[in-house]
Amino acid sequence: MRILHTSDWHIGRTFHGHSTLAALAEVLDALAAQVRENDVDVVVVAGDVFDSATPAASAYTLLDDALMALHDTGATVIMTSGNHDSAARLGFHSRLLRDGIHVLTDPLAITTPITVHDEHGPVRFFGIPYLEPAIVRQHWTEAEGNAPALRTQAQVMHHAMSRVREGMAAHEGRSVAVAHCFAAGVDATAGLEREVRQGGLDVVPLASFDGPDYVALGHIHGRQQLSDRVRYSGAPLHYSFGEQHKERGSWLVELDADGLAATQWLPLPVPRALVTLTGTLAEILSDENTAAHAGDWVCAVYTDAVPQHEPMRRLRERFPFCALVQHQPRGADAGDERSYAQRLRTAVTDVERIEAFLEHVRDGQGATDRETELIREVLDDRVRAEALV
Repeated sequence: MRILHTSDWHIGRTFHGHSTLAALAEVLDALAAQVRENDVDVVVVAGDVFDSATPAASAYTLLDDALMALHDTGATVIMTSGNHDSAARLGFHSRLLRDGIHVLTDPLAITTPITVHDEHGPVRFFGIPYLEPAIVRQHWTEAEGNAPALRTQAQVMHHAMSRVREGMAAHEGRSVAVAHCFAAGVDATAGLEREVRQGGLDVVPLASFDGPDYVALGHIHGRQQLSDRVRYSGAPLHYSFGEQHKERGSWLVELDADGLAATQWLPLPVPRALVTLTGTLAEILSDENTAAHAGDWVCAVYTDAVPQHEPMRRLRERFPFCALVQHQPRGADAGDERSYAQRLRTAVTDVERIEAFLEHVRDGQGATDRETELIREVLDDRVRAEALV
């Protein structure tokens, strides 16, 4: 049996104010082509199908188009809800879908698998929707230590996997678990994969996933291999500049009669490349950069000592898809780390007060030697003028 593992479609998410629907539609079309070209039997989508609990109508349209394209390949589709999804809305939507498309959003149904057969017999797919401890612990009163013990995502995931193993014992055959969580050992994208982890309490130990032949995880936007049988596929589209160096794609997983036989990474196209350009504004706006990156999403980090006039307007004249501009003067990190108020309190002379102000408004860059001379001349002139009054 061949399984395609994907996740984190985030239908409806914007990229610095720009819609991603058209780009995601292009990538999901390519994913459907991968399914057809590789004779995939089952497509697994491990959560965060939508980016919002209240997706717009256009997001539902894109989902319907993607699911129908996958269904037309002949593959079975198995989808779970993530922390961004509304399980209730996604679950209701599942009732409108045709045979061969399964949307699993009920935590009480974890022990009941979706069964798909191949020449070696049944393969059981156990779908674990995103589990909110405050919601599910009232239903799992049989958990060890009673329901109040289920206070973290790690605890509810551990219990959910114990339910999966119960289901495996009751249903013979090979097995695949699908979940959406933050597992121990992953390399996350700073500021992006949010809401699931709180401190270290919600990190799920790798040992929790013991049992199934393969575990398809979602939530992390870059591909990750925690073991041969526990993996993240990542998102099919870049949703932040922090992801720009992470490949987009999906895992092709093959099961034989004994279980996991092989895995292969299938890259997906990137509709528009992401690039971060660093240097002075003049350097960023060079003809060389323009020729190389005029069609890319651009994050411009300019390092001039002082803020430049209308940098975004000037950048978009050269880079129509400049999405983000940041001012990070060279050497600012090595400057005085005290706050503006602290520097003012310790300043003794007017020169020191002006220096503190300039460092504050220039992100750590104080007066140049020539500016210091001018400041002293102006202050001296003021002193002389006051003496004549």
